[in-house]
Amino acid sequence: MKLTHSGVLCASVLVAACGSGGSSFDGAGEPPASTFAITSANATTAAGASWDAVVASGDFSNLGGSLGLTAAVQGGVSKATQSFKAAGLSSDSGLAVPVGPDVLPCLSGGAVTVSGDIASPVTLTTGDTFNVLYELCDDGAGEVIDGTIDLTVRDFSGDLLAGTYLLSMDAVLTNLQVATGSDTIMNNGDATVTLDTEQTPYVATGVSGTSMTIDASASSQTLSNYVSQATLDGGMQNLPYTMSASGALNSTELGGVVQYSTPVAFSGEGTNYPAAGSLLVEGTNSSARLTAVDDVNVTIEVDSDGDGVIDETINTTWAALAGA
Repeated sequence: MKLTHSGVLCASVLVAACGSGGSSFDGAGEPPASTFAITSANATTAAGASWDAVVASGDFSNLGGSLGLTAAVQGGVSKATQSFKAAGLSSDSGLAVPVGPDVLPCLSGGAVTVSGDIASPVTLTTGDTFNVLYELCDDGAGEVIDGTIDLTVRDFSGDLLAGTYLLSMDAVLTNLQVATGSDTIMNNGDATVTLDTEQTPYVATGVSGTSMTIDASASSQTLSNYVSQATLDGGMQNLPYTMSASGALNSTELGGVVQYSTPVAFSGEGTNYPAAGSLLVEGTNSSARLTAVDDVNVTIEVDSDGDGVIDETINTTWAALAGA
């Protein structure tokens, strides 16, 4: 799908990195009011942009990968987004807590410098802080990352060396830029990330934040009061996943604000699009409901006057939605 502006870190494993599973995960408050009127003419664009927002918010859960800490399991909706693999660049450091500054060379040029103020060199403790500085870091796949991520540990339990843990971190992105051959994506904002690998290979993660702005050459999006959750069972051959999200989206593609939520969580398998679930996009006295018929087809039900009666049903595909 057209997510050149919404991926950030290791997005190819999206669905393993945007949910909370059995862990507690609080919302981010009430989103701002909608200011965009949804009609039959623009419903597909509104649904596509909102699906982008769902994917984008999930991507930010991979921020822990900057420290070699992630709940990501290879699987995810790789067809739904670009593969920004910044998180994998520091994998050579394993799961060791950095004392820093620890300079990690990138695969094809540049470096990632990790420094921190930590209470213990063998585990994570509430209040531990880390600064991750990407300096023109080239991962060898046509993407160059530059900018800063600041991380503060909220809570941690489990075993780092065994890779089974429950971790919550606050992250602040400052001019985190991902340059590709076709675009440059700039990210600024905050995210609280929860990674749960206690029942690995079943993993669950969550993301919430007050504001995240994602700027690209052709568009700008701001996610407000956003929450994203998902699970993935890496022990099953078909890699079943679930994903849900809510928040507000202010996009230049729309010229206004819409609210989005998943009344029925999306679910699917492996690298396929969701085969079930729905996404409700609410505009000013209007709405559009995107429903997965299967992992190829979707319907969009449009209520353009907010009276609760469907005015039009658009039958389309996940692939077509990408070009909306």
